[in-house]
Amino acid sequence: MERPLIAVPAGDPAGIGPEILVKAFADSSVQRTVRCVAVGGREIIENAVAMTGVPLSVRPLHNIGDGDFSEGVLNLVPVDGIDMTAFRHGVVSAECGKAAFRCIEKSIELALAKKVDAVATTPVNKESLQAGGIPYIGHTEIFAGLTGTKDPLTVFEVRGMRIFFLSRHMSLRKACELVQKDRIVDYVKRAFAVLRQFGVTQGTMAVAGLNPHSGEHGLFGDEEVNEVAPAVAVLKAQGYPVEGPVGADSVFHQALQGKFNSVLSLYHDQGHIAAKTLDFEKTISITGGMPILRTSVDHGTAFDIAGKNIASPVSMIEAIVLAAKYAPAFRG
Repeated sequence: MERPLIAVPAGDPAGIGPEILVKAFADSSVQRTVRCVAVGGREIIENAVAMTGVPLSVRPLHNIGDGDFSEGVLNLVPVDGIDMTAFRHGVVSAECGKAAFRCIEKSIELALAKKVDAVATTPVNKESLQAGGIPYIGHTEIFAGLTGTKDPLTVFEVRGMRIFFLSRHMSLRKACELVQKDRIVDYVKRAFAVLRQFGVTQGTMAVAGLNPHSGEHGLFGDEEVNEVAPAVAVLKAQGYPVEGPVGADSVFHQALQGKFNSVLSLYHDQGHIAAKTLDFEKTISITGGMPILRTSVDHGTAFDIAGKNIASPVSMIEAIVLAAKYAPAFRG
């Protein structure tokens, strides 16, 4: 089978996106397993190549089919560039927000048209998006809006461990209030649909506990007794291979050892801390439940080091390779 074709939008030009993109494209593991096309402004990408000194020559494409995927070639789908005098590395800019959005928009267009197999995104800056008048707060919202997806799910993968999140960016108090039986049942069903979408059909999902030791049968906290366990019982009765509540102090270790194919984290930091402590750079975010596949680095634009040629491409490499892993399931 032909190597998967992955589109990589350049992200915010003022951040480290272009730098980690060109470094990843030059990586031998990427060149062996994936065909990549960058999506961005030609001058931005050429400047990143010059700054990093990677052994790549930029080849603009009018058609994806014209790509040259031999060693040393960086295939680029050009997107209208920004005014190079209008931004500086490490500075929030409306122009950079607009440029980042156009790169993502074009990448999604290519994926929806089946011209690429998946999209692996570099970081964007939410303030720059807002300054540029972009009507989305971040990547997930952009992908949801432009693909017509009502509520995409966030999945982390690191060293084969997959983590879903019952809630994302909100206060811990609010997140605890959302640990509800019906919500868990609905979410687990949609998570299993995402796993099937990725080609994962074997194994058991674990639902993490909320309180220490899952509340010790109601001794300190009753969410497990009143919400989590009843949800798991409903799911099991309907044929879903799920266990829980499983104490959050051990469930991620058990998943890493292969006991579970995934874990439902009941709030943002519960799963984020486990994944990023295990391997910060190789924790990759996947957006599931969409008609296209999107993976992403799980770090920001790093404005403090942008333009200094010191940004690590490890997360970008991992995001591209992970996109290639699941891309065959999305081929039309």
